[in-house]
Amino acid sequence: MIGTLLKAYNEAIMDTDRDRALQVVREALERGVTPEEIVFGVVIPSIELMMKSISENLGVSLAQHYIAAQIASEVVEELVPRLAVSPETIGRVVIGTSQGDFHGLGKRIVIGCLKAMMVESIDLGLNVPPERFVEEAVAHDAQIIGISSMMVHTAQGANGCRKVRQILGERGLEARIKIVVGGAPYRFNPDLFRTVGADAWAENGITAGKVIAKIILEMRR
Repeated sequence: MIGTLLKAYNEAIMDTDRDRALQVVREALERGVTPEEIVFGVVIPSIELMMKSISENLGVSLAQHYIAAQIASEVVEELVPRLAVSPETIGRVVIGTSQGDFHGLGKRIVIGCLKAMMVESIDLGLNVPPERFVEEAVAHDAQIIGISSMMVHTAQGANGCRKVRQILGERGLEARIKIVVGGAPYRFNPDLFRTVGADAWAENGITAGKVIAKIILEMRR
């Protein structure tokens, strides 16, 4: 049954049909499929399939990319209260756009994917000063600072990731808090993340969820 359910859900996702995806989930619940089976057997595998499609350039559009994350987030939000035991989040991220950057679409996609993967996100919004990234990460005991930049000058600027790295170093937090960056400038120059002092980068919003979850799990070992 899970295989059939996953197929129907994926078809709705690829058609960017939110209502149909939610209908598939709700009908499954009525037939006795558990919330746990839906979250871990359908939603997360669907997100992973989207990641694969993006990484292998199989023609997934930005609309599919965005809707997949939003639907996953909505489904998880609806199902978590119904779980027999609410799953423990694997970690916590503070996320925002770098100072001077007001492009928030990629950030919203990342947050949706992280929620589906049981990573808690604290959204700092747009145009975030470097000091605030660090302050909020410490205040929320976050393992990751996620910085989105859609313009070269905000990615490379003095008040972007470079400054966040400097502050972490000055406060002795580099082993405790990692930096993940993303956005168009990093796709054009895959080595840019090292130049600006980040620990990792993600090519797009959905793969960011996978990169962040992987780093958190490695830090917990």
